[in-house]
Parts: sequence; C-alpha cells; structure tokens
Amino acid sequence: MTQKESPTEVFKRALAHAARSLAEQPDLEVVFSGDGPSLSGHRAVLPHPPRELSGPETTRIRGLADQLALRVAHHDESTHGRSRPKSIEGAQIYDALEQARIEAIGANALGGVRENLAVVLEHNMARKGLDHLVDPAAAPMADILALMARERLTGQPPPPAAKALVDAFRETVEAKAGPDLDRLTGSIEDQKAFARIARAIVRDMELGDDLSDAPDQDVQEEESQDGEAEASNEGEGEGEDQSPQSATLDDSEKTHRESESSESTMTEVEEDENAEPSDEELETGEGDRPARPDLKDSGRPEPAYKVYTTLHDEVVSAEELCDGEELTRLRAYLDQQLAHLSNVVGRLANRLQRRLLAQQNRSWTFDLEEGILDVARLTRVVVDPTAPLSFKEEEDTEFRDTVVTLLIDNSGSMRGRPIMVAAVCADILARTLERCAVKVEILGFTTRAWKGGSSRDDWLKNGKPPSPGRLNDLRHIIYKSADAPWRRARKNLGLMMREGLLKENIDGEALMWAHQRLIGRPEQRRILMVISDGAPVDDSTLSVNSGHYLERHLRKVIGEIESKSPVELIAIGIGHDVTRYYRRAVTIVDVEQLGGAMTEQLAALFEEEPRAVTKAAIDLLKSPPAAHGGPPKTGARRVREALT
Repeated sequence: MTQKESPTEVFKRALAHAARSLAEQPDLEVVFSGDGPSLSGHRAVLPHPPRELSGPETTRIRGLADQLALRVAHHDESTHGRSRPKSIEGAQIYDALEQARIEAIGANALGGVRENLAVVLEHNMARKGLDHLVDPAAAPMADILALMARERLTGQPPPPAAKALVDAFRETVEAKAGPDLDRLTGSIEDQKAFARIARAIVRDMELGDDLSDAPDQDVQEEESQDGEAEASNEGEGEGEDQSPQSATLDDSEKTHRESESSESTMTEVEEDENAEPSDEELETGEGDRPARPDLKDSGRPEPAYKVYTTLHDEVVSAEELCDGEELTRLRAYLDQQLAHLSNVVGRLANRLQRRLLAQQNRSWTFDLEEGILDVARLTRVVVDPTAPLSFKEEEDTEFRDTVVTLLIDNSGSMRGRPIMVAAVCADILARTLERCAVKVEILGFTTRAWKGGSSRDDWLKNGKPPSPGRLNDLRHIIYKSADAPWRRARKNLGLMMREGLLKENIDGEALMWAHQRLIGRPEQRRILMVISDGAPVDDSTLSVNSGHYLERHLRKVIGEIESKSPVELIAIGIGHDVTRYYRRAVTIVDVEQLGGAMTEQLAALFEEEPRAVTKAAIDLLKSPPAAHGGPPKTGARRVREALT
C-alpha cells in the first residue's frame, strides 16, 4: 500500500508545474530549500512552504515562484548586463526597473499572478520599514522609481507601507524623469528598448555619471553588431575567423555578468534593499576590495575609531529575542534541514574527542610506600606475609583547564545554508567539547537595524555632527554561555534561522566583546574562534566615514589580541579570505567544509602550548570601546595607543 502524499508535497508539485508553465520552460528545475529564493540558470530555489497552506505565507511563496518564472521567460541577462550602469545607485535603479518590467508582464496577463506579486511586494515593503523612515537621504530611490514605474505599467498604486514615501518624492521624480517614465509603457515587451529608457531615467535622476558621456551607446553597439554580421557574410574564410571569436566573447561576457548580477537581482526581491552594498558584494568572496567600492581611501591619516552612542546597543540571550515555543520550532527546522550534515560533523567531532581524551589520559606510579592500595599486588602478601603492602598514586594530567568561544557572524550575507551549517557545527562541537571537560561559549553578532536605527536617528536630531564614528545599534547575542550545559542551550541555536535577525556586521567591536568575556574567565587556556563570510560592513557608518573605517578597526583589534593577549585566536572564512586579517586562519570555499575546518583547527591548537602575556596587557584589552562624549583616552582608543 503506497503512502498518501502530504498536502505540502502536493502543493510543492503543483507550484513547480505552474512555474514551468509560466516560464515556458519544461526543464525548469524547481527545488525547495532554506536558501531561497534564488535563480541560477534553469534552477529556481524557493523557500519551504508552511505547514498551514491557507495563510498569507503560502501566497507569498506563490508570488516568489511567479517572479522567478517570469524572469526566466522575459529576461535576457546579456542584454541587461550590456547596458547596466557602473555606479552603485544607478545599477540599483536600473535593476529595479527591469524587475518592475518583468513582473508587469505577468501581472497584466494573469490576475492570479497579479495578486501573488502584490503580496510579495507588500511583504518586502513592510520588512524594509518604508513607512517610518526618519532620514529622507536614506530613502531607497530604486524602490521609489520601481513603484512609480509599476504604477504606470500595471495601473496598480504603491502598497500602503510605501505610499507615503512615494508621494513625498513624487513631485521631484516627475519633474526630473516623468517623461521618460511615461515612455516605459510603450516598450514593456522589448527589453533592449526598455533598458535604453531605464538608462535615461538613471541619467535624469543624476545617479549615473558613467552614462552621461555615451547616451547612444546602445545604438552604437547595435550598429557595430550589424556591421560585424555583414562583414562576416562577405567571405567564407573571414566568417570562419570572426564567428568563433565573437561567440567566445559573448559567452565570456554573459558568464561574467551572470556571476555579478543574476542572483543578486532576484535576491533583492526577498531581502532588504539596504543589504545590497554589503551582503551581496561579500557573497562573491572578493576579499581584496574595500567594504564600500564607492568610497575611496583618501590616503589621509584615519581618525581614531569611536562610537557615537552606546545607548541603543544590546547584549541579549537568545531566550530574550524569541519565545520558547518558536525556538523549539526553529530548532526542529534546523535539525530537519541538516540531518545528513550532522552525521558528517558528528564523525569529525568524535575524532576530535578521541584526540582530546588521549591528551587527558592519566598514568599511575606504583610500588609506593603510601597512597592508594594496589589490590593487583595483594598476591605478594598472600604468598609472603612479610612482604610490605604496595601502594600507587595517580599522576596529575597536563591537560589545561580550557574554555572555547565560537563567535559567529550573524550578518545578512550568512542567510540560508551558511548560517544553518554554522549553527549545526557549533552545536555539535559544543556537545563534543563538553564531554571532554572543555567549556564552550557560543556568541553571535549583528546590528539591531538596517542603516543605523536609533543611533542614526539621534545623530540626525543632533544636527549631524561631523565624524560621528560607528553609527548603528549593536546586537550581541549569547546563544550559550560557557557555564550553561549544552542540553539547556541546544534549542537557542535555532534562533539563527529566524527571519529578520541577520542584518549588518561590525566585526571589530564584536571581537572585543567576545575577547573581554574570555579574559574574565578563570580557565587557564582560552580559545576564540571566529566564523565569518565577509569584511565588516555597516552602511550607516560607512556613509559618514571612510570606506576602510570598520576594516581598519578590525585589523587593529586583531593585532592587539594576537600580539598582547593570552587568548588564542582562530578564524574561518566562508568564501572570504580571512588570512589577510588573522595570523591563524583558514578559508573554505564550500560551506560543507566548515565542520572539518573547525575540528581540525581546534585539534591542532589543543596540541600546542598556550602562550603567556602580561597582566597589564590583559587589563588594557578589557577596556570597552569609547562612546560619544567620553574622555579622549578611554575605550578602544586607549587600548590601541597603549599597546602600539
């Protein structure tokens, strides 16, 4: 007797068939994963549907499937990439207008698709908090222009969450780009013509300086291509020489542009707009570029790192951010997604456990005059009553009392599989090390808000004083304290799966926080392992400081810890070269390698002797970062100046 399919499986199959039909691609592969939504070639990844299929979340997933299918059917990446502006803001507007065109085609053709896409749009606008923006300069112009284009292409007004924002900018946008926005309706089916108008809109808004010198670039490219085609037909030998080269160039160009913008454009449909300059750039793994490509290093001396205000920073436990029932549900979801990985990491952890226990094996000294009676040698007394009793004594182990802190990057670029794997590896290592009498602390770091939150609001209310320093609200999370048993903290790691938790990352202060907690521990040996997938990025801070502001602070903190502190520092980079920051580090390309990298690095470290450090250096490293208005020689600045 065959087992009856669950409603969720029926829904998945039906959604996959509908997506293939809408995309007009029978071979479109539709899969469901925690990594979704994303599109790579003919493979569409969608989030898992909820258990209750009658709620709004189900409609949202339908809308996400419609977005991906429409993109497959009506979007050519090479055409899109050929006209894409080079400036960041210009590229964002250009991409958003193209997404509006793709969705408008489906919305105008099918009422059901129209409703599904509207639900996705409302969800995204609400998540971005567009209904309560404080700083007009932080308004996402790409979203505003896309909504105004959607209004013209489909006749649908902006969603309630963004209506006030669009109305506030409507007069300005209409004055600059109104005529070109009107022209979009006549080219909705022609991507090349639409792209040309989108470039004009970027130029109208004065956000694409690279377009001003070549307004007719598309026309020139078309003429050039036509001329090449005619030349290739003039002679058979000439055609044979030119055609393969042209095809090679096209393929290379298409591959390059797909790697840069294909997935990022679809990801921005689901993720927050202001994650674009941080998360998506970091996902590429290009470790040599600055955190913000649009902000150049002036070469002038960098001002000392400081914090505008610490009033809105928080250090919270996982239980404070989520109720117990939801933590249990998220933990179950985490276990379900990575059941096979748990087995692999479990084997690696067992190997680590054997190596650690081998270092803790105790030895005995026999034939002593006092100590514990050696019962194995009592036969001597039975055979010869005059023989003395034999005693033994257990020798002390040389294995040092140890504590390990796992500091996990909780930034937006860790969404999906990276954060899942990191959570499971941390969980299994914590359980393994606890068996070996090694205490483990699991910490996470992110920010409370996108684009600054309350800290930026305070800065704006105070008249935007220059050089404010760090301008966002920190959120440091304690998933498991060193003294908490693993069984009690296990479900806390499920919090990493919670939607909306992962935002921006300020690594330097997170490292100081984790280090300060370790310094206060009584254990003889202290190990700090950092797991990250990119350089520190906080859009609000970098918008008012140099592009290297956070990165330089991170380098300084790392240098202080590695040279002055008894804490032994290890780093693991996921697709990001952390060896340029940390002395002891390893970079992995595939997130599946994380478990092996963590166990091998810890095992190698346990086999080494810990280094010593002076008490003065420890006291200095425990100093907190300076806050706005504090004395000039306190906090992080005092640490750097005293230790260099």
